[in-house]
Amino acid sequence: MGAHAMTSTLVRRHGSRHETDPARLRAAARARDWTEIQERMLVPLQEAVYARVGLGPGARVLELGCGAGLGLLLAAGRGASVAGAETERPELLAYAERRLRSTVGAPSGGGPVLGDEAWGAAGPGAGHSLVVSFRPLGCTAGDGAALGAQLARALDGARRGTQVVLTGWGPPERCAASGVLRAAQRLAEPVAGPGAGRSAGRDDLEDVASAAGLRLEGSGRVSCPFGYPDQESAVRGLLSTGLLDAALAATDTARVAKELGEALHPYTGSDGSVWLPNVFRYLVARSV
Repeated sequence: MGAHAMTSTLVRRHGSRHETDPARLRAAARARDWTEIQERMLVPLQEAVYARVGLGPGARVLELGCGAGLGLLLAAGRGASVAGAETERPELLAYAERRLRSTVGAPSGGGPVLGDEAWGAAGPGAGHSLVVSFRPLGCTAGDGAALGAQLARALDGARRGTQVVLTGWGPPERCAASGVLRAAQRLAEPVAGPGAGRSAGRDDLEDVASAAGLRLEGSGRVSCPFGYPDQESAVRGLLSTGLLDAALAATDTARVAKELGEALHPYTGSDGSVWLPNVFRYLVARSV
């Protein structure tokens, strides 16, 4: 399908950035690692969700926490019009913009919509048929409340029957990566207190959907292993998720990387490669 059949809109939280700010430079490095190493690990989950909802031409997708835009690209490849909102990691949006412009083409609306005011323009009230979050719930304290707030904003004024898909980590015993992350998240406890990281709860997704007043339609599980050629790539990939930011703030990169390396040891093969088997959940619902 030609690029002219697909449109895209990106919602950015902030405008210009100071490239010499050390904190922003570190964020930019993690964004690069996310895009080059980690982001593709979620493709099996994204493809399973799009297959489950029958995504195709004519669909209008709004992704919450779109990051560097791989989920948007997959949706656009199925013929959908796509919009992306990213309120937590705005440094990733530059990658999403470049990808969408080079693959999808310039949006018919004249370009990406930037700024908080774009939520109203890009939300389902303007015609989106699917609101989806591929940022898995269930690994950091307060992530359910944060997702609930974004969902409420996205669904404000939504048409009845707007489809919603939420995703989350599966049971801890079936998610090797969550255990590795928790080992490093404990470094934040002296500062943030116990519970800076958490295990996924059985009803995490249902609780968020219920609080949003959604009607549940179904759910599923997807095998989504994280594979890396070596421990260095694994550490960089896991650091890029943002799930260890509290630990990084409480200690330093070297200490967090050391904890990750030790936790990764049981999953490291004789050739140095790392394989973390995981199962993720998704929940399908609709606005009422």
